[in-house]
Amino acid sequence: MTSSHQLTANFDNELSFSQFLENFQNSVKRAFHEIDNIDVFSGTRGFPQAVLDEIKSANPFSLVIPKKYGGFGANVKQNIAMISAASYESLALSLTLGINNALFVQPFSKYGQESFKQKVFDRFVKNHALGGLMITEPEFGSDALNMQTSVTLKENKYHFEGKKHWQGLTGMADFWLLTGRRKSENGNLMRDIEMFVSDNSVPNQKIVVEEYFQNLGLYQIPYGLNKLDVLLPEDQRLIPHSTGVKMMLDLLHRSRFQFPAMGLGFIKRLLDEAIEHTKTRLVGGKTLLTYDQVQQRLSRMQANFTICSAFCHKSSQVADIENDLSPLGLEANMIKSITSDMMQESAQNLLQLVGAKGYKLNNIAGSAVVDSRPFQIFEGSNDILYQQITESVIKTMKGIKEFNLSKFIKDFTPRAFDFVKKMLDFDVNIQMSQRNSVIFGQLISRIYAIELVSQLKVKTFNNDLADNSIELLNFDVTTLLSQYNSNNSTKVIIDYQENSYWYDK
Repeated sequence: MTSSHQLTANFDNELSFSQFLENFQNSVKRAFHEIDNIDVFSGTRGFPQAVLDEIKSANPFSLVIPKKYGGFGANVKQNIAMISAASYESLALSLTLGINNALFVQPFSKYGQESFKQKVFDRFVKNHALGGLMITEPEFGSDALNMQTSVTLKENKYHFEGKKHWQGLTGMADFWLLTGRRKSENGNLMRDIEMFVSDNSVPNQKIVVEEYFQNLGLYQIPYGLNKLDVLLPEDQRLIPHSTGVKMMLDLLHRSRFQFPAMGLGFIKRLLDEAIEHTKTRLVGGKTLLTYDQVQQRLSRMQANFTICSAFCHKSSQVADIENDLSPLGLEANMIKSITSDMMQESAQNLLQLVGAKGYKLNNIAGSAVVDSRPFQIFEGSNDILYQQITESVIKTMKGIKEFNLSKFIKDFTPRAFDFVKKMLDFDVNIQMSQRNSVIFGQLISRIYAIELVSQLKVKTFNNDLADNSIELLNFDVTTLLSQYNSNNSTKVIIDYQENSYWYDK
């Protein structure tokens, strides 16, 4: 077997990448099925060192580092393929790779200063270093642009001061991308975002972990509360091409475009587990596979696999680092939100099919439900993203003065148009309620998914898989339209305890 290190010099063709990917897959299988067992819950947190050493031996953390710094120089398509292979065995491993590659290496490669890049990337290539990103703050999660971490210039160094939490790889990463806002002379924080790299091996740059969280799932990834009180030199500052906010949006959108990498392998694993279980499990003298409701659940999981494949294909076309993704919030948000919804739905379906034994800690069905749930929350809560999708669509409608949804969809998603045009022949109420804006965002996203599956089908992708997915997505569109038109306006009754105890009646 060719080692991944031997491939560095000639990583210029699909053959060499195929060899790299095969080496990586074999390494992950050894790590999780020989050194450890992915399906056995040990009660401990973090990756066992032997598992981490085996995975690092394939050098996956250097995949997207540019060749001139000693990395493989892989493109986004190759990164998606590797992360997908990882997620088949371990969602936590794929997220670790995703954090490192999409949230540190790619933005640092694009915006970092040349004087500092070689030093950082040497540590990645030679010492298997890890990088992460700090944005979220205890009081400013979804409202990230109002972050309170301050940046002040002190004696030719930049002082970052603040609190960050829920960063994946807390206490584990060697380098961090830190985000904050410059403090003006009057003490107010400026609107724009500053981004710097911190090196945990340098004393006055070390991030202090004040608390490790007992996260519900994803046990291998440490999360916690971090205190920032660091001094960073000018050459560790990331240089935006226009503004810091656009730089951060470019970073986040690129990461969201790569969510399907984690989703695809994960969903494929759950689908394989579900098919194998239903083929062998006997109920009422026949296998589960023969029951119509079981077929419905399996076909839904298979559709999710197909849709996620279409998303991976789309992302591979648009998300390389030379492209500015800051304007592509609509597409990035749709892909992230649907992918994470499909991950959770597939996990719930597997758990329902497996039944009671899925609640054992050593069964993948239950752990898949818990591990995939936060994907609908981090990097943008899906409720918020769906609302933002609606806001973006309405803004475009206003710009072109076209409010008939069918006519709008014809230009926005031409391949999907023929499937949904009759259902969408109505004018959109641009003053819709917030709950309807979330439903409308889900609706637009599913139509976009039809478009991408149709595009993938043209690429000689399995027609049966594509057709089944489009049929199920059409069903989703019909269901969402019914919800959108239901005029639901219920409100919570705060003082609900008054006259509401059934025993007194």
